[in-house]
Amino acid sequence: MSEASILKNRNFAGLLLANTILGAAFPIQLILGGLTGLMLAPDPVLATLPSSVQTLAGLVAAAPVSILMGRIGRRAGFAFGALMTLTGAIAATQALYVQNFALLCVAHLLMGAGWAAFQYFRFAAGEAVDRKWRPVAISLMLSSLLIAAIIGPQVFIAAKDALAPIPFAGAYAAIGMIAVLGIVPLAAVRMPVPMRAATDDQSDRFAALAALRRRPIRRSIAIAAVSQGVMVFLMVPTPIAMIGCGFSEDTASDVVRWHIVAMFAPSFFTGFLIQRFGAQPIATVGLGMIMAAAVAASLGLTAMNFYGSLIVLGVGWNFGFIGATTMLDAALSEKEKAAVQGTNDTIIALVSTVCAFAAGFVVSTLGWAVLAMISGGLVILTLVVLLSDRATTVEM
Repeated sequence: MSEASILKNRNFAGLLLANTILGAAFPIQLILGGLTGLMLAPDPVLATLPSSVQTLAGLVAAAPVSILMGRIGRRAGFAFGALMTLTGAIAATQALYVQNFALLCVAHLLMGAGWAAFQYFRFAAGEAVDRKWRPVAISLMLSSLLIAAIIGPQVFIAAKDALAPIPFAGAYAAIGMIAVLGIVPLAAVRMPVPMRAATDDQSDRFAALAALRRRPIRRSIAIAAVSQGVMVFLMVPTPIAMIGCGFSEDTASDVVRWHIVAMFAPSFFTGFLIQRFGAQPIATVGLGMIMAAAVAASLGLTAMNFYGSLIVLGVGWNFGFIGATTMLDAALSEKEKAAVQGTNDTIIALVSTVCAFAAGFVVSTLGWAVLAMISGGLVILTLVVLLSDRATTVEM
């Protein structure tokens, strides 16, 4: 094996391990955002606000983080994300001690900035391997989060009362520890820092953003944004809806755990399916599954409905998101990546933020069934637009 191959393998292994560790914070943040928000919010309508501002941080931070990585490299960018996560975890722990809802929201804002940085692990995976293996590398990078999906909720259950009598403070402290541990594997990563000229020249940035006029790029961004947005719309209020239906916190946590398992478990073979059938067909199947999940969620409030709909939602997200990411990677030149990837994640974060804020209002005023039906309607609208765009392309 050549020295270059050994370096690529080491880089990919370091990224994979770091993503696995840091990803364990995601399900804990997801569970805590709703539960601690419900505990501290002055009004139940604001219960999902911590989760919403965390998503908002992704909107604000996505493009700057991408440009930052274009300047200082992937490794330093991921370390920055871990630092934001650690700071947010400390702030959230303090918020619970002083019973300050505003500080809790600030804490989730910081953790959201950290999570925005971690989203680029999937792009870094593609850059760490040869081009022909990029779909598989992207898929495997997301599959590493399966371990995080299993460990995260268990960490939440084990740590939530660790700092009693303050409920949930121990779980936030655990997020801080995860952030520190996640930095360690990055020491093995030696990916080259991009040439500064590619990111410092303002005209180059505008030229890269002009790539958004191309249909394949617009299509990939649309599929990723809708896959992520509808997933957030259904996922964020799930613990609140379940507790409102009389289920326990542990049951709600278990549903979230299996949802996240479903999000990442298919990644072991999604990349190979994309190699066999193509990225866009797999992404379209993902949208269809998300619509099926919305239908299942609207049909009842039993445990089976919650488990079934959230599991199908997770698989649909996997196909849609990985398919769209692969479509975008294939459509970009190296010079376009920093700007367009940042724009891509900004749009995804914008859609996710709107969905996260809307979810709390819809579930508290109109109910879970209406929220599910709106989700299905959004997917149908997206499929109609994509099919129309494809028909126009064929005619041209």
